[in-house]
Amino acid sequence: MAKLLIVEDDDSVRMFVSRALERCGHQIEVAADGAQGLEMIKAAKGGYDLVLSDIRMPAMDGIEMAMSAAGLFPTLRLLLMTGYADQRERADDLSKVIVDVVNKPFSLAEIRSRVDAALSVDLTHAA
Repeated sequence: MAKLLIVEDDDSVRMFVSRALERCGHQIEVAADGAQGLEMIKAAKGGYDLVLSDIRMPAMDGIEMAMSAAGLFPTLRLLLMTGYADQRERADDLSKVIVDVVNKPFSLAEIRSRVDAALSVDLTHAA
């Protein structure tokens, strides 16, 4: 299936999402914050099919990470998640950089569905 990077500072959410998507056959790597996530994206030369990241995190938030990653790898698919309305509003300005924003809390079925939808988006026009 797909190679995914999950960037989430909450251990329980990171584990829940990782397990849910692993069971769908995806190859999963994880990062605990945006700075670590960006380093992993750089090390992989953007070689992820999708980066799923929380917005609100210490060190570097998901929006800053997404902007930096998109600048380096314009065809990298980025899907953000948040439980905060103000963070969702900040992400609205990123429509050219991210695929979508998933609201927390979400169900197992919803995160799987949203990841599948994000993976089907064709971003080759951005290259």
